[in-house]
Amino acid sequence: MGVVTSAPQSVWSLAAPLLEGPVWVAHDAALWFVDIKGHKIHRYDPETGDKRSWDAPDQVGFVLPAARGGFVAGLKTGLAHFDPETGAFTQLVDPEPEKPGNRLNDATVCPDGRLWFGTMDDAEAEDSGAVYRLAADGDCVASTPFCSITNGPAISPDGRTLYHIDTLGGLIFACDLAPDGSLSNRREFARIPNEQGYPDGPTVDAEGCLWVGLYKGSAVRRYSPAGELLETVEFPVDAITKIAFGGPDLKTVFATTANKHLTPEEKAANPTSGDLFSFRVSVAGVAGTLVREGV
Repeated sequence: MGVVTSAPQSVWSLAAPLLEGPVWVAHDAALWFVDIKGHKIHRYDPETGDKRSWDAPDQVGFVLPAARGGFVAGLKTGLAHFDPETGAFTQLVDPEPEKPGNRLNDATVCPDGRLWFGTMDDAEAEDSGAVYRLAADGDCVASTPFCSITNGPAISPDGRTLYHIDTLGGLIFACDLAPDGSLSNRREFARIPNEQGYPDGPTVDAEGCLWVGLYKGSAVRRYSPAGELLETVEFPVDAITKIAFGGPDLKTVFATTANKHLTPEEKAANPTSGDLFSFRVSVAGVAGTLVREGV
């Protein structure tokens, strides 16, 4: 029996080029996410329906709440601190100053408060992106082989397995994650043929299962910790970029989508493409962790 208890429905009509990076911020009781190509940060309160937006100075791949307050934002120019009270961005570190064609794309926070994030070729052609860990001293440590479009990472609830994705290659990898932040035993977790969609942002639930959005696949997939496909959630739009678990019980799933790949005629025929969606599940997500190290 599946864990999905309701069908995905649009909850914020944005028709955005590339929504990404949904994260439930418990102390704010709200979902935060970004529109990468639209240079926007969005906040959605499902209880009141309140919607707020901020302008970013460039492409922004993610925002994650920081223990010091505010957020760590992944900009094209590197990591920055974002203060929603003032709308100000303060540069922290550029992990790849020698790669001006790259941008930051996706991220997560380990249970111990470490930030993990990926970079990618903005032109989606060169194998120039990698997954990095932000160290306590502010250095960015490259931790995976390079590929064109990295997505993730996501980290298991026990903090011992890190998943990351080579989107164009259709590959999901799992690695053993040591307490010191080092990765080992990198292995193929799942493979998705391109004709079924491109694996995008990954997220884990409380049972340790991995949820993966499919770009041009019209679905989200749920995999067991062993890599077995357990469930597929069909969407009325074709590009689902990532999900996040939210709400008081962490059983409301929010999904970001995109329409940048559609023609004007296709956008008109698919008006909810690029919207924020939600649906309910019977298995909770994992409570988010604040970024505590290196910022």
